[in-house]
Amino acid sequence: MRQIRLNAFDMACVGHIQHGMWTHPRDRSSDYTSLDHWVSLARLLEKGLFDGLFLADILGVYDVYEDSPAPSLRGAVQIPLIDPMALVPAMAHATTNLGFGVTCNLAYEPPFLFARRMATLDHLTNGRIGWNIVTGYLDSAARAMGFAGQMAHDDRYDLADEYMAAVYQLWEGGWQDDAVVRDRAAGVYTDPAKVRAVHHHGKQFHIDAVPLWEPSPQRTPVLYQAGASDRGRVFAALHAECVFVNGSTRANVRRIVSDLRARSAPRPMQAFVGCSVVTGRTEKEARDLLEDYRRHASVEGALAHAGSSLGIDFARFGMDEPIDASESQAVRSNVEAIAAALGQGWTRRDLIDRFVLGSRQPPIVGSPDQVADALMLWVEEGDVDGFNLSRTVMPECLETFIALVVPVLQERGVYKTGYAPGTYRQKLFGAGDRLPDGHPAASVRWKG
Repeated sequence: MRQIRLNAFDMACVGHIQHGMWTHPRDRSSDYTSLDHWVSLARLLEKGLFDGLFLADILGVYDVYEDSPAPSLRGAVQIPLIDPMALVPAMAHATTNLGFGVTCNLAYEPPFLFARRMATLDHLTNGRIGWNIVTGYLDSAARAMGFAGQMAHDDRYDLADEYMAAVYQLWEGGWQDDAVVRDRAAGVYTDPAKVRAVHHHGKQFHIDAVPLWEPSPQRTPVLYQAGASDRGRVFAALHAECVFVNGSTRANVRRIVSDLRARSAPRPMQAFVGCSVVTGRTEKEARDLLEDYRRHASVEGALAHAGSSLGIDFARFGMDEPIDASESQAVRSNVEAIAAALGQGWTRRDLIDRFVLGSRQPPIVGSPDQVADALMLWVEEGDVDGFNLSRTVMPECLETFIALVVPVLQERGVYKTGYAPGTYRQKLFGAGDRLPDGHPAASVRWKG
């Protein structure tokens, strides 16, 4: 059986996926503005041999439910929120092997500025940075950036394809690998003959510039993508090295992952499914802990989150009225995952019944052996490589998982006992620092 990969799934905010958990007396997520909080988290994850910390981000408030941001503000539903990229250098300085996948919306930042920021992080982390490519889905984010509303779903991917072409040229095509010579005697730091301007003139972006940064360890960061809609899968198969799939049913996830692997072949692709875990030394202890947590779960927070990510104001529907999501321009894969999990004609009541810990993601609950069984079943039947573990009560949820579940996975031979050497990409794929030759970025490399 393949080795299981693990990312912690977090966000630089109080309430991320499981809404209401911040009200638990042992939860420390409100420390999110402290660097000590994030450094401590990074060290904990490296102790548990996690592959990475996957940081989500948004640029707008969730204001679809009740046509207002009030429910999100009351429940700390991904607001207040700070910039996750600013946290990475401190966490990288405190660790040696942990990777960092950061969500960045390409719709609102010029390619040149973004490419420099990611190259900077690749340098500062010594090649441990990844990018979760998102095109956005919130009208509130578009309005914050000066637009009347977001682009249509498929048009956002057309924009993204051009954006990727531009940043690939900036990361891969401006400097030869040996351009930096650092010749003190001759007084030459960089050989000008091995640096050239990048020229990109497309429908959306125009660039005529020499990239300012010297080649970073990976050049292009490890590329994550979470689009599982039909158009999203076309994009992911072309660009992504790792995909993040919503947990619906194992059969549905397997269908999506199999399609993505077939589209991206022969280039390898790793698939991560989102999940949360509640565990204890025994099944009873885990069940008791679940009931403790459930007392703090927020239905309003979950509806506020789901409303924006699905593009549906659930306040407009009766409890047993079938939900019409056909016109949604939000995350189409989320809509499809809910339909797959709840069936056609699903209702607001069906959705609320699914909220166990303030999210539409039912947790895996049980003893360490039971949790290990469930994770291994997902790998076998869902054809996934690993998991993005979202937090419940912090930091005890991760401390307990690392202390109890990780040793069981190691005993079964499905989880590493030490880190492989190298960059984030090397650790994940066992190959080189750079994207493989079959990737679109390879075609714009300047090899001299």
